[in-house]
Order: sequence, then C-alpha cells, then structure tokens
Amino acid sequence: MNNKNFNFWNSSSWLYIANQSYIESIDSYKDNSFTDFSLLKQSFSKINNKIDISIKKNNFLYKNYSVTGNKIDTKNNSTQVSNLINFFRTQGYKYANTNPLKKIDKKKLYSKCKKYFKNIKEHECEIINIFFPEIKKFYPLLNNLVYILEKIYCRSVGSEYMHLDNMCEKKWIQHYIENQHPKFFFTNDEKINILKKIIKSEEFEKYLHTNFPGSKRFSLEGCEVLIPLLNYIINICTQDDDTKNIFLAMAHRGRLNVLSNIFKKNIKKIFNEFQGTEIIKKNYNGDVKYHLGYDRVIKNKNNKKLYLNIRCNPSHLEIVYPVLMGAVRLQLDLNKRKNRYKKVIPIIIHGDAAISGQGVVQESLNMSQTRAYGINGSIHIVINNQIGFTTSEQKDLRSTQYCTDIAKMINSPVFHVNADDPESVLFIGKLALDFRNKFKKDVFIDLLSYRRNGHNEVDDPSVTQPLMYQKIHNHPTICQIFNLYLISQQVIKKNFLSKIKKNFYQKLHEKILDKPILKNKNFKKNKYLLQNKKNYVDKNILKKLFNTVTHIPNKISLHPLVKKIYFNKIKLFKEKKMLDWGSAEILAYSRLLYAGISCRLTGQDVNRGTFFHRHINVYDQNNGLVYTPLKNINYVKGNFDSWDSVLSEESSIAFEYGYSVNQLHTLTIWEAQFGDFANGAQNIIDQFIVSGEKKWGDRSNLILLLPHGYEGQGPEHSSARIERYLQLSAEKNIEVCIPTTSSQMYNLICNQIFKKKINPLIIISPKSMLRNSLSYSKINDFEKEKFLNIIIDTNNINSKKITKIIFCSGKIYYELFEKKIKYQINNISIIRIEKMYPFPIKDIKKIIEEYSHVKEYIWCQEEPLNQGSWTYIKDKINIILYSYNINKIRNDQLKYVGRPISSCTAVGNINMHVIQQKRIIQEALNLV
Repeated sequence: MNNKNFNFWNSSSWLYIANQSYIESIDSYKDNSFTDFSLLKQSFSKINNKIDISIKKNNFLYKNYSVTGNKIDTKNNSTQVSNLINFFRTQGYKYANTNPLKKIDKKKLYSKCKKYFKNIKEHECEIINIFFPEIKKFYPLLNNLVYILEKIYCRSVGSEYMHLDNMCEKKWIQHYIENQHPKFFFTNDEKINILKKIIKSEEFEKYLHTNFPGSKRFSLEGCEVLIPLLNYIINICTQDDDTKNIFLAMAHRGRLNVLSNIFKKNIKKIFNEFQGTEIIKKNYNGDVKYHLGYDRVIKNKNNKKLYLNIRCNPSHLEIVYPVLMGAVRLQLDLNKRKNRYKKVIPIIIHGDAAISGQGVVQESLNMSQTRAYGINGSIHIVINNQIGFTTSEQKDLRSTQYCTDIAKMINSPVFHVNADDPESVLFIGKLALDFRNKFKKDVFIDLLSYRRNGHNEVDDPSVTQPLMYQKIHNHPTICQIFNLYLISQQVIKKNFLSKIKKNFYQKLHEKILDKPILKNKNFKKNKYLLQNKKNYVDKNILKKLFNTVTHIPNKISLHPLVKKIYFNKIKLFKEKKMLDWGSAEILAYSRLLYAGISCRLTGQDVNRGTFFHRHINVYDQNNGLVYTPLKNINYVKGNFDSWDSVLSEESSIAFEYGYSVNQLHTLTIWEAQFGDFANGAQNIIDQFIVSGEKKWGDRSNLILLLPHGYEGQGPEHSSARIERYLQLSAEKNIEVCIPTTSSQMYNLICNQIFKKKINPLIIISPKSMLRNSLSYSKINDFEKEKFLNIIIDTNNINSKKITKIIFCSGKIYYELFEKKIKYQINNISIIRIEKMYPFPIKDIKKIIEEYSHVKEYIWCQEEPLNQGSWTYIKDKINIILYSYNINKIRNDQLKYVGRPISSCTAVGNINMHVIQQKRIIQEALNLV
C-alpha cells in the first residue's frame, strides 16, 4: 500500500486498540461532550494499557457488583451504575464500529452516557470503585467503567441479545463476551493461520479475475474473512467426536471461493468449468459453476470422520434454506433410528438484501422451532454487502433498521461484526457455535462488509453508487489491514505477505498444469440409488396389517364421528372385503413399514385429512391424549412420522424435498390442503423437484398429493393445475398420475419406493371421490401391487358394438359411468388414463388396435380448454390414431369435450357449475 493510502487508512481506522493514536482520537471526542470533569480525559489517557492488561488477566462478568466510597450516596450511585451497564448491554450495538465503510461518531455514545453521571460530583469519579465479587483485586474506577464497557460493546462487535426471553441465554452470552476479548483470544500461530486463509481467499479471486476477466464468478472480494470463519468453525467441529455432519447452504456470492478453499474442490475442475471443457455426466445437463454443490470428508486425530456437504442452489438465493433444513432433519432422524446421537451442524449463508426481502426466510424461521421441522438450531451468517444488486439505500431495501431484525421473531441473538476485523469475526464464530450447541437455537452473525465489484464482474457499480464505490476503491483490503496489524504486533515480518502469496500462486499454478480430470466429482454423491428389493406381501399379511391399524384400545374415548368412521372401515372390510381411500392409504404405509421402509407424511391437516377421511391420529376426548395406530405395530421395522405442517407451502415443500433427496429407505409425502395451494411453491417445483436430477444429479422420491376435482367450490379449491406438471414433464423426470380407485392409490404409494428409477411422483388425488363407493377396491387388487396405467370400462360391453370411445381421467369418469348406466348406453366405451406421464403409449395402442373399427374418439375433462390435460394429450393420441389410418384425412381426430377456454380454473357460482358439468356429461354421451 502506498503512503497516501496508508495514511488515509491509518487516520480513519478504528481497528487498532493497542494504538495510542487511536485511543487519543477517541479521547478527543470525550472532551466537553461526555462530561465536564477535567480529570476524566486525563484518566482515560493513563489507564489504556492498564485496562488492556487487566482484561487479559482477569475475567469480566458484570452481573454482580457493588459501589463503594467514603461519604458518598452509594445507593443512588449503584442505581446509576446499573443503568449505565444496562445501557451498554441493550443499546451498545447501535454505537459499535461494525461498518468498514463508515466510522461511528462516538459523540452520540458519550452524550448518552453523560446522563448517568448527572448527580456524581467531579472528585467522585476517581473515588468510587465498582466492586465485582467474581474478580479479585480488580476495582475499576467509575470513569474507567465507560471505557471498559465501550471496549466490550462498541468496538468491532455489536452484540444484540437483550431482547431474548430466556434469562439463561442472556446470562450465558453476557458471561461469554464480558469475560473474554477477541484481541486476547487467539495465539500468534492462530493469527498467522487466519492471515493465511485470508490471503488464499483474496488471491483465489484475483487469480480467477486475471485468467477469466469479465466472466461471472460472483466474487467474495470485500468479505474474504468468510473463509477463515468457516474454516475455524469446521476445525472446532473436527475436534468434537460427537459432531458427524456439517451442512452448508448459500447463494452464489462467494460459492466458488468456498468450494475451493473450504471443500477443496480441484481448482483445475473450476478452471474447466470457466472454459466450458468440464466433463458432464451422461444424461445430465449440469449447471453453472456457482450453483453447484460438493462433498468433503475430514478425518480428525482420532480417525473420526466429519462429513461436509454444500447444497446445490439455483439463483433463487434463499430458497435453499428450507431444503438444507430438510436434509439436516433427515440426518438427525437417521441418527435417532440408529441410536446414534451425533451433532449435525447447519450453516446458512445469507445475503443482506435477500434475508430481509425474501419471504421464504420468514417461513423457514417460523418452522425452525416446531416439532415437525426443528433441527436444533442453525448458524446464520449474513454476507452484508450493504447493497442488493443496485439498491443500497436502506429506505429502499427494507422497513427495519437491520437486515437481521427478522431474527427477533424466534428470539435469536444477533452479532453485528466488522468484516475488517478477523479476530472479532472468528471470536463471534466460536460464540455462535457454542451457543447453538448449548441451547439448540438459531444464532445470527451479521458480517458487515462491502462488495468490491458489481453484482457480477461485468457490472460497473459506480454507475449507480458513485460515492459508495469511491470509498471502496480507496479502502484497503482485509488482507492488507490484518497484515499490517500483525506486523505492528510483531507477530510476522514485513515480507511475510509476499512469501505466502508467491507460494500460493506456485501451488495454484501446479494444480492447473496437473493431469486432466477424468471424472466429474460433482456427481459423486449422486449415483443411481440401488433399487429396494420388493418383498411379497400376501393377503393374510395385509389383513393382519389392516386389523392392527384399525384397532383402537378400549381405554381411548373416541369422538363419535371418528368412532363411526373406524366402525364403517372395519365393517366394509369384513362384509365386502373392500377398502376405502383412507384405509388403502394407511394400509400402504403399514405395508412399507413392514418392509423396513420409514415414512414421513406432512401437510396442512394431514393427520385428520382435509376431507375428514384419514384419521392417522385419534384423540382421546377425555384427556386429549393422541394415539397413532401406525406407530403401534410391534412387528414392523420401519418408522412412521406424520405432522400437521405450518401454514406454508413454499418452505414446507422445500423442506420435504431436502428430506427426500438421495434417499432409499425413507418415503417422503407432502399433501396440499387443496391441490392449487402448491402454486405458492412453484419455484421449488420448477428449480428443484422437476429439474434437480438433470442439473445436479439429486434424485428425490418425494410424493406430492394434490387434491383435485370440480365440485363447485370455486376457482381456488377445484384445480391442482395438472397442466403445469405435464408441461414440466420430460426425460422421465417425474411421474404424474390420477388414480380413480383406492387400490390404485395404494399401489402408487408402495411402488414409489420399489420402482427402478427414483423420481418425484405427482398424485392428483381425489376429494368427493373419497366417499364414492364405486371407487373402493377389493383386497385382491391390493395383493397384486400392480398399478394400471389405463383402466378400460368392461361393464356389459361388446367391443364390436362400440362406435365411440371416451378418454378421460379422474372423477369425471364416475359421472360419465353413472349416466351411461342410467341411460343404458352400450355403444360407448369409457377409458380412464391413470398415468399421464410418462404417457402409456403402448397401452393406448393396444386399445386402438382392439377398437380399430371405431371412428369417433373424445377427450372429456372438467377443466377449461386451456387447462387440464387436453393440450398435453391431444397430440399424443392423435399421432397414434393417425398411425392406424383412423381419420387420416382430418387433423382433429380426437374431439374435445369440456369447459371453454377460461382465465380462471372454475366458476364461483354453484348453479353455474352444475349447468356446466351437466352440459359436459350430456355432450360426451350424446344426450344433448
């Protein structure tokens, strides 16, 4: 750094606590503003070294103290001292020098302190001692106390924790920060190691910039201290044999740096990604380099393994947060099932604009302490660049003072830290880890920094932030600041920085020139999962399972309606050997548990069922106790969990997706209250569920249950938006099914865990059809465990007499069927397509061959013309019809019957709905 820049930095820096000129500059603010006591300024200048030594040698815990003095009003003084200490604890963070681009004017702080000396005379400042019982032989004077408190609460760290409701948590934090100080926390060797990590972080970005100028990399420059912070937290965890996993989630800012310096991803691999020469695994599209995840395994001195994982993430920034939560919860549940109680540490890295701006953060925090989604707390690190893309004015970014104010909704402490002070950053990192492990709660580190470049390296940020970037241009890097600091402390020599840089560049260059990479390790964790071996379950085992899951102990007093439902289920099974939808679904779960497969079912009202049909839990009406039959099958190996979810779709589906990724022995199911409610999670569906495997190799067995059906309930309770899932389906990425019998539902659920290719399953599930007795199935249909892609109407049909075929799906089949029977229509065959994707072409071809003489084909649906399955299915069936020389002259072989084109899914008027539904049935069956 040249002399001009150094002088500018030296005169403006507040970092050097040991620097006398820094102390004197603080003292100059105190004169005539803090107090009129002439002795105070003089006293401050004398005690600096004494206080520093005392802080180093003694533990400071300002909780129990007394005020002593000769002929002094100690009672009044004690109250004022108490108020002064409380002021620093509650308000000190507001006056801390946490912003590297803006120095706090301490005049405001000292002006606030002045009132606490209102009734104390001048000579009493040096007479009154503050006595701390925990600290022997240390009696600071009253005028020294302000300096001590200012040093703890108003330097590089702003500790915001007095809003916590839990007194134990508050006292613990007080003890932690008042007994220790960052400047005396690290040994010289540790400080040198910190500097080395900063150098690596900074030089990595420079190396990429030199070799790929103008390429997007979303650099970490301005917040390079993130690398030593993560490294320090990981090193602490490696020393703890009880810590098994660390899961990391972050957006693209700094991801490449983290991949290289924390996860040790081969730099040559990163180079190949910049050059576009990386090896993409067959059947994968891959993703841009700053979206990719990675794995790393670290062994400690006891040969214990620590597994690190950074999740893949699209450009939706904070959306990966609940996905990570799901992955962590899965690991915790697996540990619990194996009686292996190991720590799993989640670290979420946010952006300042995103954490306050994106609603998924609020949803995820709301879930974080609940029974269904709790993960024992997370460590949140905010890379606070003080800008969001091109918006830097706080009044435009948020309505709160701090971007981390959202943390207060779950009573989490927040530590605002200046990123230019690495010792303080790492000190708070250890505090955060210790707090999280002790209290199993979230903790936030607000890492105030800056963004040295634009949003990406192509942007020129000075166009919209000219003054801000003038400051940044003149501001020394963290590496320069900490290097000079260690030189001034005689920890390193002046040539240390150049030697480390040279060595780093040499090693980096050697890795680039190393032999080519033959394998794509991005997909190491994404191997095709082995298929579960399907064990045969005969009718007798199914009967036994059914009897178990429908048995409620006599001591439980059931609600009359629930009692009637269970009675009817048992009666239906005994008398007709049939199962309704609720029974079929619960039987499917019990069958999987019998096979050693665990199940997790979540959703709004999922235990009872939105339509009062499931009743997984039953509630004793006398004492409120909950009984779950599926958890009381003593002869099964799997575990069952069902949770009524929070009132959220985006974060809850993201959580379940994270829980389900690359899982073989756990089936994950999420149910929407109504199918169209899932549209609140559209970016999860688009960016993860349907494309996660193609981009990242992440395979999920997640089932989405989406209730669908037109019953006059209005636009928001009718359609599950089938068309959206069909539009997103390609390359066998998902399955989309519309079952119309209870056995079909059973078979779908069971086969999801046993099928050869694991992928998400979208089930368009029934509503009114749940109680349609025509849709109930006999026990024999369950024993086969074979899902039928299509179901042909064979009721009193002579295929030679058929002149018209109606293709349909869902509940409209039963409305067509009932009218067909009523009017004795024997020349029409109704065919249900149960699997929409992958489309059952072979099955349809067989039907067309059998009915080759038929000339009229119809697709009938409840949904409007521009919705539902029509636009997806018409070309597929028309191609088949064309290939069999049916209506070859015409282009519209398959006719449409349904609602007309509409901007809404359904009408809100029940009478209009009935008229529309009646017209569809009549037109399809030629009853008009």
